[in-house]
Amino acid sequence: MIVKVLFWGSLAALGWTHAGYPLVLRALVRVRKRPVGRDDASLPSVSVIVAAHNEEPVIERRIANLRALDYPADRLEIVVTSDASTDRTEELAEAAGARVIRNPRGGKVAAQDHAVRETSSDVVAFSDANATWTPDALRKLVRNFADPDVAYVCGRANLYTDEGKTKEGAYWRYELALRADESLLGSITGGNGPIYAVRREDYVEVDPRFGHDLSFPYLMVQRGRRAVYDPEANSYEKATPTSEDEYRRKVRMFEHCWAIVLEGKMLRRLPPLYFVEVVSHRHLRYASGLFHLVLLGTTAALVTRGPLFQVALGLQLGLLAAAAFGVGVARYYVLVTWATVASLVNYLRRGVSVTWEVAEGTR
Repeated sequence: MIVKVLFWGSLAALGWTHAGYPLVLRALVRVRKRPVGRDDASLPSVSVIVAAHNEEPVIERRIANLRALDYPADRLEIVVTSDASTDRTEELAEAAGARVIRNPRGGKVAAQDHAVRETSSDVVAFSDANATWTPDALRKLVRNFADPDVAYVCGRANLYTDEGKTKEGAYWRYELALRADESLLGSITGGNGPIYAVRREDYVEVDPRFGHDLSFPYLMVQRGRRAVYDPEANSYEKATPTSEDEYRRKVRMFEHCWAIVLEGKMLRRLPPLYFVEVVSHRHLRYASGLFHLVLLGTTAALVTRGPLFQVALGLQLGLLAAAAFGVGVARYYVLVTWATVASLVNYLRRGVSVTWEVAEGTR
């Protein structure tokens, strides 16, 4: 009896987080929307902050791209906050026209916090050193702050290959669609690191292990504010070259996610609908690797109980075989799902580092 409960429970959790939740979300959007009051003429003062650690190969290009933005120069400040770079990042950034803030090695979030304290603009925007924004990206971001309820907005992160071709698999398009629907209902549950902005008065200094992408949206909602997504604000960056590289990147990323989920008090003071969204899109998704292990184990234990369990076991083994033979979607799904388990083990064994290294192949 217990084994069957575990089987059906893990299957239901996986089915809900991957399929049921997106379908219900889309249905809700059709009957209930909360549009953002945008104003394309709104031009608040903005500090665009780029956290960097040893970004010599890309920092000049990044500054040149930001200086070419279609935004009034007297309303825009470009800041590179260096996390104790030991190469020529700081020198090159200053020569390219950015204001450079130097920090002792303390991680990305600490460097961002220091930069925010050292600036005075109405809005603080953030980007990665390897990202490229379209000329209108900043205008698209800040127009959302014409709505007084909006505290945080992120844009669309687009991925491309060495050849300059778009590399947006089904999974990433699926994730962006979820962000769009969550935003239409009220607030997103996770942001996009290469392109986002926050009102200065709403900026929060979080635990340096957490990062902004997952923590800012729910913190804004806890304070009665909105965190929204604007798909017309576009950023582009080079994707990891292989699924294995993406796996390693995901393991590092999920370690921080587990810290937030287990220590960040995500579920406090949330409206009921947003509570369901966070549990469905974040908690259950990050636990999907554990649910898959439970499902596989219970299916094997029940395989002699009838054709249902035999088919279920066959489907799971088929997925693993397809991943082993390099079938694209199957391999990506299995690697990313296993990354949630590996990252949890790492988090429980050694905690989470506040510093970071450049993801291999993304520069």
